[in-house]
Amino acid sequence: MISFYANPTRFFALTKAVLPWLWGIAAINIGVGALWGLIFSPPDYQQGETVRIMYLHVPLAWSALFCYAALAVSAALYLIQGHRLADLAAQALARVGIVMTALCLVTGSVWGKPTWGTWWVWDARLTSVLILLLLYGAYLVVRGRGDVGRGASVLGVIGAINLPIIKYSVEWWNTLHQPASVSRFAAPAVHEAFLWPLLLCAVGITALVSALVFLWIEILYRQRRLARQRGMS
Repeated sequence: MISFYANPTRFFALTKAVLPWLWGIAAINIGVGALWGLIFSPPDYQQGETVRIMYLHVPLAWSALFCYAALAVSAALYLIQGHRLADLAAQALARVGIVMTALCLVTGSVWGKPTWGTWWVWDARLTSVLILLLLYGAYLVVRGRGDVGRGASVLGVIGAINLPIIKYSVEWWNTLHQPASVSRFAAPAVHEAFLWPLLLCAVGITALVSALVFLWIEILYRQRRLARQRGMS
């Protein structure tokens, strides 16, 4: 399957068919989820109206982790099999992922101010997500300095070590950040009134991120072809 879609013609035929669906899913789910979460869902008995930030912050956090996990896989495929599209996918994921991570940190700070009384603390979860932002930045810097993809790909794979640290930081250390309440094996600890709009926003943002990644892959592919044509002329 991977080798089949490593062919640019097949891959871009797939993205052309999938993109309209992704845009539609993103628009509908984000629109409905945001409307439900911001207007119709009740305030939390502890957090009050501040809980509404969760509908954006949590999906952004999930997207930031998803993008880096996919980046690491794409980088590994490039290192092992040499697929150029895998290298382009890693670059596209880095560009989208760094934005998702930055927005995650910003919305987390907005939530933290009324909840913790401060915009930032060197909490294990916050610090590990900040490291994730720096890893995205480091990958893009190395890739942007003319690296052929090998060095940046190695960095991308090694950086995946940070993902389980982010995931389990609230369990391994005493942190201010609340533990997982949705992504766990037991029943979610989130009431349905909050859970459904959260999941709608999560699906919508995931679709949006996927569409943006596909667009960036095509942009990078066209830029590479144009650079080669100029080099040959």
